[in-house]
Amino acid sequence: MSLKPRRVDFKETWTNLLGTVEGVITCGQVKRATWNDRFSDVYALCVAFPEPLGDQLYNETKSFLEDHVSKLHMDVCESGEENVLAIYHRHWREYSKGSNYLNQLYGYLNTQYIKTKKNSDADLIYGTYTGSSEENVLEIGELGLDIWKRLMITPLKDVLLKLLLKEIKKDRLGDSINQGVIQGVILSLVNVEQYKKKRPLQLYEELFEEVFLDETGSYYKQEANKLLDEFSCSEYMEKVSQRLDDENLRSRKFLHGSSYSKVTHKCQEVMVAAHLSFLHSECKIMVQKEIRHDLKNMYNLLHPIAGGLEVLIDHQQKHTKHLGLDAVSNLKGDNIPQQFVENILEVYTQQRELIQSVYSGDLKFIGALDRACTTVVNHRPSQRVPCKSPELLAKYCNRLLKKSNKGMSENEVDDKLTNSVTVFKYLDDKDIFQRFYARMLARRLIYAQSMSMDAEEAMINKLKQACGYEFTNKLHRMFTDISISRSDLQNKFSAFIKDEAIDLGISFSILVLQAGAWPIGQSNLPTFSMPQELEKNVNMFESFYNRSVSGRKLTWMHTFCSGELKLNYLKEPYFVTVGTFHMAILLTFNNSITCTFADIMESTRLPEPELVKQIQTLVDTKIIVTQDSSIVDEKSALMLNMGYINKRTKFKITTTVQKDTAQDVEHTHTAIDEDRKLYIQAAVVRTMKARKILKHNLLIQEVKSQSKSRFSPSISMIKKCIQSLIDKQYLERTPKFTHEYSYIA
Repeated sequence: MSLKPRRVDFKETWTNLLGTVEGVITCGQVKRATWNDRFSDVYALCVAFPEPLGDQLYNETKSFLEDHVSKLHMDVCESGEENVLAIYHRHWREYSKGSNYLNQLYGYLNTQYIKTKKNSDADLIYGTYTGSSEENVLEIGELGLDIWKRLMITPLKDVLLKLLLKEIKKDRLGDSINQGVIQGVILSLVNVEQYKKKRPLQLYEELFEEVFLDETGSYYKQEANKLLDEFSCSEYMEKVSQRLDDENLRSRKFLHGSSYSKVTHKCQEVMVAAHLSFLHSECKIMVQKEIRHDLKNMYNLLHPIAGGLEVLIDHQQKHTKHLGLDAVSNLKGDNIPQQFVENILEVYTQQRELIQSVYSGDLKFIGALDRACTTVVNHRPSQRVPCKSPELLAKYCNRLLKKSNKGMSENEVDDKLTNSVTVFKYLDDKDIFQRFYARMLARRLIYAQSMSMDAEEAMINKLKQACGYEFTNKLHRMFTDISISRSDLQNKFSAFIKDEAIDLGISFSILVLQAGAWPIGQSNLPTFSMPQELEKNVNMFESFYNRSVSGRKLTWMHTFCSGELKLNYLKEPYFVTVGTFHMAILLTFNNSITCTFADIMESTRLPEPELVKQIQTLVDTKIIVTQDSSIVDEKSALMLNMGYINKRTKFKITTTVQKDTAQDVEHTHTAIDEDRKLYIQAAVVRTMKARKILKHNLLIQEVKSQSKSRFSPSISMIKKCIQSLIDKQYLERTPKFTHEYSYIA
């Protein structure tokens, strides 16, 4: 066949083509050779000489399709109302499939003739074209769908809508219907405009979806009222959940995907949102009794509703707070720190698991849990009484990390310490915890009471992850001091003694600690005269240290020193570990079994109150006895207890510095207050230096923001710090406004 343009008899060619078009549009039998020849006919008409016959071919095809659809419409109308949907669906399946084949047959006409006259996609999408589809030139497949819409759907729309809604209602009531037919008819409203670039779902939405959603809302509104009259809240939620699942499944059986969420939203609107007050009224009792199944249903129903969860979240937070306060109030016994921490963790773990299983780990509920736990952890019975939580948590960690903690493996201790960090994160006054923890860590390191140095370091790393390097900086420096003193420094001192060929006579070890890193006060140190037995050792170490390090001054902290003495005056020898003051007191009895209080005071140079306290401890342990009364005073005569007996040949006498007293706790809180004032003043200066001029309220907010990672400062404390900086001439009030400050460079 030649592809050159030639004269074509349109009437004859169209007659041949028409028979094939009829067979194609009705999905009839068309021989392959005939099918192939018709492609040639379409091509010949489009390139005919002297004038192409594409216009005539397009118009004749359009007229044929309009006649064909009109006949199908009459067939549907004459089939009777009960058969309309089935006949419509059968014709649609045949026609839509035939239109697709016909579009292929007219491929050359579509690409060469129609493409030049068709409106561009930009005109259709952006609205520059305002004509009707009848005026617009469409591709043959699109033309077929448009004709179906105009001549089949538009005349039947009321009947189709009525019958579709009727069938869907029957499905809701449990009656059997032809799912394929209903789905096919509904989706025909989508497919008939699928070629459109702009609003391809317009017909589906306006003709069917809007009315269907209104009908669905009315149906389930009546259903909800009926269920409320017949069932309890728990049963109502079960029924509503079932109805939502059923309607969701029904949407997927019949509707286009764009309608799924709209149908669900409509059902939720009339069955849940419209009855929020009823559902909210039942939340409190469900939360208090922790009825998990009902709470899960409640969450699933309220979650999609805007603001629906607020009441449930509030009740859950109050319930958790109530459980927590009950768990930590009225604690009694010797292990209050352990009870406090583990009771909080028990409530936290139980509520966290409930949130994961019932509320699907919803972040809003986790936030409520965090707020409740923060309230519990920072609870104080009275505003005048400081919060005990930081101190109790520090004591709990101290107990876990001490050697005396027996019966637990290192893994168990590590797990408990990890859990304790959970409580630590809820503390407002983290600086108080830091101060107590540092004091207890100092004792563990100085007296070698740590269960494991690895466990100590792991705990500090956990705190660093929670609060940053600055929070644990001093704790790391304490570790460094201990490591250097017990290895490097001690080895160098031993080498120095060996090189000098000096015999110290006793075993002697030293810890050199940085004053700025350790929570050990250097003020108010009692006067003390070193026993002669130790003077040589002390002098030699000072000589060695001054040679090794320049620019540093050693201050001996005798209250933290200890030594081991051998008691040779009894029937069997005993080895006792005592503090330096106790050692000095006992060494005075080397020359005499009896000594007066004045003799000991002259030998040790200790102040009278301190000496009374130290001797009283030895009297209480019965190593020393008084000749007249068990109460030690400046007139007491003391002697060694020659009949002393102990079950252990090695034992320790704990010094007062190794125990927490009420005075120590009070001193710690005082030191914390001073540190806070300095921190706040630094924050104020830092802020004002950057801002230069700032209003009072904004400065308060900025300081609170900077301090919240360590503690929650009171407004009154911030005001006092600001006034102090004004007195020190760091700040001044601006001349125009008394509530505004300016930085003085």
